[in-house]
Amino acid sequence: MKKKVLLMGASGSGKTSMRSLIFSNNPASLTSRLGATIDVEQNHVRFLGDLILNLWDCGGQDAFMDSYLSIQQGTIFQHVGVMIYIFEVETRNMEKDLDYYKACLAALKRYSPNAAVFLLVHKMDLARGPKAGTLARKTKELKEASGDAEITVFGTSIYDESLYNAWSRIVHILIPNASVLSRHLAKLAAACSATEVVLFERTTFLVIATSTPLSAPTVASAAPSSSSSAKTNGQTSVDTSNNDHEAELDPDVHKMSPTRYERTSELIKAFKYSCARVREDFHALEMELPEFTAVLDELTRNTYVLIVVHDPTIETAALRMNIRLARQKFEELQSDSLLS
Repeated sequence: MKKKVLLMGASGSGKTSMRSLIFSNNPASLTSRLGATIDVEQNHVRFLGDLILNLWDCGGQDAFMDSYLSIQQGTIFQHVGVMIYIFEVETRNMEKDLDYYKACLAALKRYSPNAAVFLLVHKMDLARGPKAGTLARKTKELKEASGDAEITVFGTSIYDESLYNAWSRIVHILIPNASVLSRHLAKLAAACSATEVVLFERTTFLVIATSTPLSAPTVASAAPSSSSSAKTNGQTSVDTSNNDHEAELDPDVHKMSPTRYERTSELIKAFKYSCARVREDFHALEMELPEFTAVLDELTRNTYVLIVVHDPTIETAALRMNIRLARQKFEELQSDSLLS
């Protein structure tokens, strides 16, 4: 099963760098060596074994953009599952970027009306002033430019976990019946007396599903803030509720970080890269700390599972045994999900 993903935006906005970081396991420090994309660069990325992401990295130079919107329009915008449009947070050509974006949105509506649209306000590490305020301002501007189109906006940077958060949300909508995987992860969590169970794709370490439902996509900045934005039913809203009041209502007694999924993705990818540099393969990881115990191990041929428990009496050997017992069932679930 193939899913076409368009990666678009102005030249130098960071499209190729983020693709290299997410899908080629390259660290952020090496992205400066990448050259500009010429015309369209296609990559077929195998995700979850039988799901193939047909990634179209479209060069952002004016001549190429004009070509995409004229003679190549039918080729570029047909059969698209997701369009990801990148805006550089401190661009000096926002007006021109918005003109191209609106033209792309119109072409997408014509050829792939059911495609999902994600907008990434990228290079948030370079934002001048408070990041939350900058992102809220950009979000409002992008929402106005999008008209009645449903969009999801993320603030991202290759230097923190925000990029993994955005891409995990993006690939999540491409996986059929991801909710079924979540339900069975909840059963595995109950069997292990675990606080949480998280399923990662093997190569990218993007989050596929969790034992606790993923919250609604947020307009996330590259830094923590008491102000955040969210998109619900096609409308972008800004949440400015008081953090102290939220803490009183928070059912999470263990106070786990809201960025724990993407932060784990980032750290494990960095650790895998370190292993590769010394010519060692990454297989599994165990942590026994005073606060919690965690086991990260292979669940299926294409996934890893992370089990986190706060009960100090539960041994890691018991968690590994439950993972072994669950493997066959999750292989079947994954196959059924991709075939449906």
